Amino acid sequence: MDSSAIQQHNLKAAATWGAGGLNYDKISQSIADSIEHCVIRLAPQPGEHILDVATGTGWTARRVAARGASVVGIDLGAELIAAAKACAAEAGLKIDFYVGDAEALAFEDQSFDAVISTCGVMFVSQPERAAAELARVCKKGGRIGLTTWPADGTIAGLFKVMKPYMQVPAVPPPSPFEWGSPQRVKQLLGDAFELRFETGTTVLRAPSGLAVWELFSAGYGPTKALAASLEPERRDSLKRDLIAFHEGFKSELGVAMPRDYLVSIGVRK
Repeated sequence: MDSSAIQQHNLKAAATWGAGGLNYDKISQSIADSIEHCVIRLAPQPGEHILDVATGTGWTARRVAARGASVVGIDLGAELIAAAKACAAEAGLKIDFYVGDAEALAFEDQSFDAVISTCGVMFVSQPERAAAELARVCKKGGRIGLTTWPADGTIAGLFKVMKPYMQVPAVPPPSPFEWGSPQRVKQLLGDAFELRFETGTTVLRAPSGLAVWELFSAGYGPTKALAASLEPERRDSLKRDLIAFHEGFKSELGVAMPRDYLVSIGVRK
């Protein structure tokens, strides 16, 4: 299995998401309850063979493996996969991690009992291709579990703050936040899966907006890569805008930003 092949049009995304490296695990920690929500609803069983797509540093894969399943995790970012391997080894868990492309999964048809992706596959550049791949590798009667951010949520708001600082692509990609709508998930996966949905809210808690900036500029690939691409004055402006955005959710104890999400669970037809 050649699992290291990243399609040409995804190489930039691989570099962007990989930029967080091991620090991305702190991002996953900040949404750990939303990940656990998806894992609980997917209900992995001991001995099942489960694929975690866009695994990042492997937080979800580790939670699934802790339930006794045999887990494979793939991600575009080589730095993330290296970190995922280190985190799994530290936790004493045997998980197979590979650099791989969600739009061209290097696995045989119907090779997994279940597929999961938490705030990951939603960021692909070609949603229909990725959705077809998720369905292809899942066994008949198998399951899929997704956690995704909606278009009217605060994570989408974070990207709106960053957008003026980003280069405008010649062909704008589809919004990842479309995956936060049950209607869109049905369009992408409804032909292959019987789908059901549940919403939830995870809260980002931090001492201050500055602490959130430090967390995201160190560990969240899109923020870290964007900040690194800017001249000092523009970077300082981005920093001020992101701090101000999060300070808008400040209580007497610090930042407490609610982040709504959608959990989608499906059974393969």
